Amino acid sequence: MDGTSNGISEAGMRKVREVLARHVESKKIPGLVALVGRGDRTQVEAMGTMRHDGGAPMGRDTIFRMASVSKPVTMAAAMVLLDECRLRLDEPVDPWLPELADRQVLKRPDGPLDDTVPARRPITVRDLLTSTFGNGVDFTLMASPIRAATFERLDYSVVSGPAPEPDEWMRRLGELPLQFQPGERWQYDLSNEVVGVLVARVTGRPLETFLRERILDPLGMKDTAFHVPADKIDRLPPLYGPDPQTGEFHIWDEAAGGEKSRPPAFQGAGGGLVSTVDDYHTYFRMLLNHGVHDRERILSRTAVELMTTNRLLPEQQAARSAMFSDVVHVAPGQDQHGGWGFGMAVRTHRSDYAPIGQFGWNGGTGTSAYADPANRITGILLTQTGMSTPDSARLIHDFWTTLYQAIDD
Repeated sequence: MDGTSNGISEAGMRKVREVLARHVESKKIPGLVALVGRGDRTQVEAMGTMRHDGGAPMGRDTIFRMASVSKPVTMAAAMVLLDECRLRLDEPVDPWLPELADRQVLKRPDGPLDDTVPARRPITVRDLLTSTFGNGVDFTLMASPIRAATFERLDYSVVSGPAPEPDEWMRRLGELPLQFQPGERWQYDLSNEVVGVLVARVTGRPLETFLRERILDPLGMKDTAFHVPADKIDRLPPLYGPDPQTGEFHIWDEAAGGEKSRPPAFQGAGGGLVSTVDDYHTYFRMLLNHGVHDRERILSRTAVELMTTNRLLPEQQAARSAMFSDVVHVAPGQDQHGGWGFGMAVRTHRSDYAPIGQFGWNGGTGTSAYADPANRITGILLTQTGMSTPDSARLIHDFWTTLYQAIDD
């Protein structure tokens, strides 16, 4: 029936369901689970099937590969260390990450790897948390020698295979020059992986162990981890990468026997988590509640503010927007956020339905999770369809467009 509850229109939610169903009925998205939460009200929609050719239906407890939506959650481990003064934002990371000491920097970001100058200063904790330490993915420089070398030595995914253990991964990273001076330019992804190694070395424990003790278990995020155990593997769908030309579903990662069926050698903070809509809802509600969950403080209020407000300078924001504008046809809307906090995007200007202040991120496996402090709303959309075509990105765009129309107060 029509009406509102906690400022969410029933008619608006019907429209959300209709749009989601249209994407599933198109056969381009085999299945999805979506959650909208505001105040005490939570609505979850599970549609379609686990496999593209049928089989078990999607359920509220389906486990998904979160890909880059891992970043906002794993970053919380570093925030705990900041709260406890075991890390300090503007101190060098050299004591824990000696592989990153005494860096050389390319004279030109697209230049040869041996044409370098010394770094003007050490890499700091802040550089890593803001993704400005000097290396990473830059979509405007994908043909550069440093990108090729980074891909060859460090990149891993469900397509290219697993990463080596952390010490070997850091050794390989230490052999490469930086593309930019520390603190100069925002670049994507790589810094988050380094943050995971930093947390493990500071605490003397694997990243997942510390993350579980301080974040996941206190929040009751029982299905969030870096792999899916055997007794839950039936809740994990295959991951598909549709063919860009034909749309044919290719399996990037199977469930049983796949990469997520066993503990990884490298616990990738940038994209390695698996989770569910309810686990992520709990996490983002904690952020909206300034670090508190069920009257227990998980993070300090100021730590949450650092994570969820823009940390970039105007020139860094401009370069970031220009970078994502080159891939907007694959990921519509990603260039419109403007800012970046710690581990997530932060909207600094309004260019579509989402307001200034919304924070969160999308993942290349067809995942999306954001929270909106102004409207006190959380939205999560999870699929098993990777962004090899625009279809899952279009679904994410349409989810958010209709979700905001459902707000009625």
